[in-house]
Amino acid sequence: MNKTNNYFEIIIGTFVLAAALIFLLGSFNKSSVAAQSDSYIVTAKFSNIDGISSGSDVKISGIKVGTVKSQNLDSNTFQASVSLDINSDIKLPYDSSIKVSSEGLLGSKYLSIAPGSQEELLENGDEIEFTQSSVNLEDLLGKFIFSSKDKEKKDE
Repeated sequence: MNKTNNYFEIIIGTFVLAAALIFLLGSFNKSSVAAQSDSYIVTAKFSNIDGISSGSDVKISGIKVGTVKSQNLDSNTFQASVSLDINSDIKLPYDSSIKVSSEGLLGSKYLSIAPGSQEELLENGDEIEFTQSSVNLEDLLGKFIFSSKDKEKKDE
């Protein structure tokens, strides 16, 4: 009877390990951890990139087309310089613009590209010149609250 329990435990353990391996392989395939050799790098400079970090999504019309590869501070302009890893099958016009967007009021932030109309395309190492920085929700709420108080004082 002891041997039967050992065989049963071995069979159950094998199934658990197989399920864990399948889960691990599936999550690895869906993630962007795998090296993307078929991509190119473009940069963009922002005055504020709150909520954006390495690995954040880059989207066009809500479809993921790349990721944020790195970010650093430009020592000359004191702007945030962001390197973007864009899928090579996406060809961006040179006059494309990019902005920091969020997935709802309190959702995560991502970079949203609006393709331009020029025939000249961005290549590896080029910079997206038209940028729109992150909107700070706390600043907007503060302006709304204080502007309504100022309005009430004027009405009195």
